Amino acid sequence: MSDTPTIRIGISSARELEIQVDDPLVVSSAYEKALKGKDTVLWVVDVRGHRFGISVASIAFIELEEPQNRGVGFSAG
Repeated sequence: MSDTPTIRIGISSARELEIQVDDPLVVSSAYEKALKGKDTVLWVVDVRGHRFGISVASIAFIELEEPQNRGVGFSAG
């Protein structure tokens, strides 16, 4: 697990896209806006600047995952 938030988008064809983004709430807001409006494509930009266009009609779900704070070494219990 990295220190970067990750989103996972389920596609109707039983596939998923996993994209690391700077702010997953931006993606969820854009998706909600697309559902209410006439947008047919959800555009997502990952942490490296790559743009992904996903057909809104083919999205089955969006899972937002915050980065996990994982320590290094052993726990004292």
